[in-house]
Amino acid sequence: MRSSSPTAPDAVLRQEMDNLLESAGDVVFRLTPEGAIVAASHRATALIARTPDLSGLALTALAAEPDQAVLRNAIADATDPARPVRIEARLKSPDREIWFELRLSPYMNREARAEVLVVGRDMTLQHATEERLRHMATHDALTELPNRLLLSDRIRMVIAQARRSGQGFSVATLGLDGFKKVNDGLGHPIGDAVLRMAAARLRKTLRDSDTLARVGGDEFVAVLPGTFSEGQIKLVTNRLLAALQSPFEIDNHTIYVGASVGVSIYPQHAEDEVRLVALADAAMSRAKETGKSRCVTYSARQSGPPEHDISLEAAMFNAVREGEFQLYFQPIVDARSRQIQGFETLMRWKHPTLGMVPPARFIPIAETNGLINLLGAWALKAACVQLPQFEEAAGRELYISVNISPRQFRNDKFLDVLDDALNFSGLPGNKLVLEITEGTLMIDPAHAEAILAKMTERRARIAIDDFGTGYSSLAYLKRFPISVLKVDRAFIKDLPDSAKDAAIVNAVLDLAKHLDLSVVAEGVETELQLDYLEQRGCQYIQGYLTGKPMPAHVAVAALKEDLYAQVMPVERRAGII
Repeated sequence: MRSSSPTAPDAVLRQEMDNLLESAGDVVFRLTPEGAIVAASHRATALIARTPDLSGLALTALAAEPDQAVLRNAIADATDPARPVRIEARLKSPDREIWFELRLSPYMNREARAEVLVVGRDMTLQHATEERLRHMATHDALTELPNRLLLSDRIRMVIAQARRSGQGFSVATLGLDGFKKVNDGLGHPIGDAVLRMAAARLRKTLRDSDTLARVGGDEFVAVLPGTFSEGQIKLVTNRLLAALQSPFEIDNHTIYVGASVGVSIYPQHAEDEVRLVALADAAMSRAKETGKSRCVTYSARQSGPPEHDISLEAAMFNAVREGEFQLYFQPIVDARSRQIQGFETLMRWKHPTLGMVPPARFIPIAETNGLINLLGAWALKAACVQLPQFEEAAGRELYISVNISPRQFRNDKFLDVLDDALNFSGLPGNKLVLEITEGTLMIDPAHAEAILAKMTERRARIAIDDFGTGYSSLAYLKRFPISVLKVDRAFIKDLPDSAKDAAIVNAVLDLAKHLDLSVVAEGVETELQLDYLEQRGCQYIQGYLTGKPMPAHVAVAALKEDLYAQVMPVERRAGII
């Protein structure tokens, strides 16, 4: 330390203390109670001031502005030698700021005047490491954009600001068009380069106050504070779309990818971050379905759920978090023996106050707001896990059938979801039937053909659900690898009295026989219907006659007791009549 005319013993003692602290790599300051520097160690002047004399300068003047008040309060609080005050603060050098852990304690100098002793340890490297870890936890590694975690925090912050100001804002979800073909055709390194360049272009179109995040795959989300009118939204989204119109030149490849954008508005469409993103995602899917390379703003009327279901839609997000959704299982039964061959998996929602919410009410909403992907993945995995328990109860092999929604089927991650379910459960693919409607296949037949081929590579069987109610050509029965036709209940309910329904069912059974397809008749509720179908060669039936949808534990009990085989007359089970 530098001080004026110390006595010899004091000087020796202080020099020894300085040497000890210098060897420990610490910086040392002696301050007046008001915070002015009395003396500083060599290391302090070398690291911070780069001048040999700091006497009289307030230590707070060397601190970064955000930390000055903290340091000032710490100096005032340093009154108990047994309880040093500890803070972290940045001190400024001529070319950078250095993080220090500062320990402040009262000190009595040789003139018996009170001072404050400040000992600081350089924490810059540790802070840099911690900051890097924080950055990694909140940013996408490929593009360096905020990730979903940081996006959620940013949206909550903008919501708080919007509530104070009374101004709305919008959330825009952007998905690249044609990116999967780039990734599959040119490889992931090229795909990654496209994503990095796209992220940079999109970021340049936005204001500093906006947030652009990458939430996975080729999807980005922009949070636009103060942007909520139709004109403002159109201006911003046009800039986003324009940013991706020019080609990407990468490794001698000229690559074109457009984008589809969906927008939701606070508070018009939703008031929490989860729903705002989900509804923007639903609008983006609508944009892709209706032409791509365009922007669609979310509309409850255009996108699916009617206005009176908005409150139910809000409850769905909470239902997912609270685990209110359940799986029920309806038996699929051999028409002759009435022995259970498998189960169709059906989703049910047990609302704490509304009770059981009909699937016809919540499935269309989930399809619109994007929750169907989450719910569908859960249902598929849970059904695969459940089947071995059914087989153990029955003492024989069975199969499980799971409905795949249009949005699930179009999702680029669907095959990954399927693989995850099969790998997690260990279920052989041939024990899984995936039910898909005619309309789903005909939206994009080329895409459907490619996905179905990959599904059958995993040995999963494909069933056409609600057969006969679509608007497609029967040519797809030849084109696609289909194993099962499920005749819609609309053609079963009036059998055998309706001649028209009987003609349609007979034609389907005859067609299936010649194409070597299995047939399941849905909605069978009477013995007369069963007799008619059995006599005309329908292999399997499903309906209230042989079993309503039931929880897993009830299905296990039914299998153990073989209830459905027992209610069939022995003569019929034996094939006598």
